[in-house]
Amino acid sequence: MSKTVFITGATSGIGRATAEAFAKAGYNLLLCARRLDVLDNLKAEFEPEFKIKVTTFALDVTDRQAVSTIVPKQIEAVGGVDILVNNAGLAQGLDSFETSSIDDMETMIDTNVKGLLYVSRTVLPFMIEKNQGHIINLGSTAGIYAYAKGAVYCATKAAVKTLSDGIRIDTIETDIKVTTIQPGIVETPFSEVRFHGDKDKAAAVYAGVEALQAEDIAEIIVFAATQPKRVQISDITIMANQQATGFMIAKK
Repeated sequence: MSKTVFITGATSGIGRATAEAFAKAGYNLLLCARRLDVLDNLKAEFEPEFKIKVTTFALDVTDRQAVSTIVPKQIEAVGGVDILVNNAGLAQGLDSFETSSIDDMETMIDTNVKGLLYVSRTVLPFMIEKNQGHIINLGSTAGIYAYAKGAVYCATKAAVKTLSDGIRIDTIETDIKVTTIQPGIVETPFSEVRFHGDKDKAAAVYAGVEALQAEDIAEIIVFAATQPKRVQISDITIMANQQATGFMIAKK
């Protein structure tokens, strides 16, 4: 029987690449994001190509009520979830802390921390009931190495790592695995979102360096998810070849 992977924020970047990587491996997909039309396009593409089942639904992970009411129904409809990939997340702004937008701060905290909390708290009981499952959380090198003008984003990703460790402790007597994936610089729409749609600023982030690609991270996520039962990968940190820590990048 095919396993089902639930991926949040699946419409672009690492989320989309991860959905495709699991589809290639023969997993059924439960995909959510705010843009249902894009999700439905993925469904139309993946189902005939990979001969899998793709279920899509619209969800804003920051909406606690929506998560608690919609997600359980979706999980029950597909017969349970084997792997949860908490991919939904974002950065907003790149400003010194004292001049940062409070709205941007709250958006990052609501999405990267609270949204991940809501989804994980909703999905985990289903996994505990079956005594199996794998939660994979998308952290960042920013959660290990703080960098200038990114204090709140870095703090949210540090929270992801610590939360993952805490859930692993609380589920230690079960067969549930918890993994944190911590990418460095990845060329995705991430920077365009950070700079509120400014394509020039976003492009400058990746200029002069061969950044990681979303597909690189997706392959590593699938690798972590397909290890033998005895193997639990607690965390993986991935950086570009010319990246040392966080924002320490050699550009040509």
